[in-house]
Amino acid sequence: MNPARCVSLAIPVFNEEAVLPELLSRVAGILDQTPGGPHEVVFVNDGSSDGSQALLETAAARDQRITVVALSRNFGHQAALSAAFDYVTGDVVLAMDADLQDTPEILPDLLRRLDEGFDVVVVRRAARKESWWLRVAYHTAYRLIARMSDIPLTVDAGDFALMTRRVVDAIRALPERERYLRGLRSWVGYRQTSVVVPRAERAGGTSKYSLGRLISLAMDGAFSFSLVPLRVSAAVGFIAFGFAILFSIYSIFVRLVLGRVPQGFTALIVVMTFLAGLVLIAVWIVGEYVGRIYAEVKHRPLYVVDTVARGGRPAERR
Repeated sequence: MNPARCVSLAIPVFNEEAVLPELLSRVAGILDQTPGGPHEVVFVNDGSSDGSQALLETAAARDQRITVVALSRNFGHQAALSAAFDYVTGDVVLAMDADLQDTPEILPDLLRRLDEGFDVVVVRRAARKESWWLRVAYHTAYRLIARMSDIPLTVDAGDFALMTRRVVDAIRALPERERYLRGLRSWVGYRQTSVVVPRAERAGGTSKYSLGRLISLAMDGAFSFSLVPLRVSAAVGFIAFGFAILFSIYSIFVRLVLGRVPQGFTALIVVMTFLAGLVLIAVWIVGEYVGRIYAEVKHRPLYVVDTVARGGRPAERR
């Protein structure tokens, strides 16, 4: 390994009071064993309402390697991780979650892969511990988004990855506000590889990603990197238009050749309802893209910082 390399850990935190003592202990242990330095850990408190901030500030007062960035409210996981990228200073950056399902002990293995000439080492998840229906949903969503995307996306991979400084700087330079970081990580390019690691169980507390947030994240991935939804809605519209033409030809044939009026009031209602549903779905798809454009043109910042506590010093208001 490069003996002069500085490693930064970027960790967003939201109501993880139950996990933080073990996380702090394990992170400190792995950094103590990592050559090079000075290493650092940047925690971004994403508007936690429990005792997470107090625990983090106490840890920062004891360990100069720890920086705690407290946001003014909950801005969401992707915004918090983006904030961590803005504050890290290391030569390489490990992005991970605070729940310890992302195990920090694999850092030496990731660094070895980086030494092989890669700029990004993505951790792919294996043997997930969630319920069967959630595992099926994850499996399907990852592959559907990857199939739809205009760029190659790594399936079964979250934000847990080790990146060189230039990759992090390239991601930071991207101006978009509706961020799907695992997609942006692929979009910037450079040499990327992946390793498969069993998914650990959450060390404590409960997941902060509700079903609605998971669906929203999947939609961000689909709409941010693909025009397929628009093209599918257009294709369905052309198919429906084709069926309408065929039915019109059939109706004219029945009236002029067979001399009877085409029957089917119930069928007519079903077709009208079906087409109305297609129109509403198409409007929703267009609305998702328009909504993202609306969010981008306002140029609001991704997050607002309340305080920053750097190792050994009290928190400073921003």
